[in-house]
Amino acid sequence: MLIIRNEVGMVDCNCYIVACEKTGEGIIIDAGGDAGRIVADVRKHNVKVKQILCTHGHFDHLGGLADLVKEINVPISIHEADRELYENMPQQGMLFGLELEPNPVCNHFLQDGENIAFGEHMITVLHTPGHTKGGVCFLIGTDLFSGDTLFEESIGRTDLPGGSMNELINSIKTKLMVLPDETVVYPGHGDKTSIGFEKQNNPYL
Repeated sequence: MLIIRNEVGMVDCNCYIVACEKTGEGIIIDAGGDAGRIVADVRKHNVKVKQILCTHGHFDHLGGLADLVKEINVPISIHEADRELYENMPQQGMLFGLELEPNPVCNHFLQDGENIAFGEHMITVLHTPGHTKGGVCFLIGTDLFSGDTLFEESIGRTDLPGGSMNELINSIKTKLMVLPDETVVYPGHGDKTSIGFEKQNNPYL
């Protein structure tokens, strides 16, 4: 499986292009900005993008969507519990002194346990509320794309609207820490880690 990471946007969100090396089909996770760079990598590697997946509704993970869909017109998916965040992008920007344009129409609302296929691979959606109400992680085999739920030796912040420390810790312990230790974690910011490493070293757990 091909995994391409770009740090994009104003706060270095990790955007991932994930593709099946046999068929070329792929998905984009968290198009947080710099759409031109994302498109360039898609074309460089001849990825046939099936859809854009959003781990949650914060602007730093959505900021490239409007420009991206002008070049790659594919469905966008996010969990319905983050629908309000998604549909109020300009209002989010105002809280941080930013002018942000509205997001494109969301085509599909994700559900916990839902499976999404691309090429020879299958994504399982894990609803992990706590950072936001609709936060999700995407599990593909032994690779976990954790958004802002779990980081290397850290976890997502819970002091923004919809955040809950109790919910986040519960999500991590019941949905993520039960995965095999060798599961590689690709977070929304920072370097990759593993479930085994976080079990031993994450001070929040």
